[in-house]
Amino acid sequence: MKSIFERALGEKEFGKLHPKIRERFGFGCEDGTASIGRGVMEEIRYAKWAALPLAVGASRHIMFPEGGRQVPFTIENYAYRDAVGRETLTINRTFRFDRSLRRFDATMVYSAERGRIVDYLGNKQHLAVDLDVWAAPNGGIQIRSGEQRFYEGPLGFRCPAPLTGFADVCEWYDEDDACYRISVSVRNPLMGQIFAYKGAFQAETIRVGAGGIPLQAAPLRLERRE
Repeated sequence: MKSIFERALGEKEFGKLHPKIRERFGFGCEDGTASIGRGVMEEIRYAKWAALPLAVGASRHIMFPEGGRQVPFTIENYAYRDAVGRETLTINRTFRFDRSLRRFDATMVYSAERGRIVDYLGNKQHLAVDLDVWAAPNGGIQIRSGEQRFYEGPLGFRCPAPLTGFADVCEWYDEDDACYRISVSVRNPLMGQIFAYKGAFQAETIRVGAGGIPLQAAPLRLERRE
């Protein structure tokens, strides 16, 4: 079975990715593998005016009100089939500050109905975000977020754009330094940048059990609505 990123990009566009990027985004739940990256964030920064909403998000592993330089981190990609049978990729990032440990989790599925990847942010999947993906000129994978929807119990609504943050993400492989690089910027359409980071890491492909994902990496709640 194709990975969710192969389905979203299509064979031709997926083939434009650097082989090292295809390795990290090309496996699915039937492959029995995961990609584990370890490295250092050169810089993490956030907008002071957004500290309160970021603090609320931090409790659900969605960004956080903390910044720094040379911050060790891990990024873990796990593919598995969720409880409703969807091919799923979870990407969990853990940042190790001097006095705290921060998480930023994302669980992604390919939505045939929407014709794109839907990203459930955080560990409780209350926020569903449409993603546009394409191959960057440097062979990296470029991701841009779009419409956002909030789901809680029977409640479900589209989030007004002025109240949200839109993300631009690029992950690529640096041949000169033989490492992966990642850059993320989250902006509000009215207030500007909310959160950003950039860094470098090494990654290895590992074998995983039949479940495809460790219990501590799985979301706490499953949202069926896309």
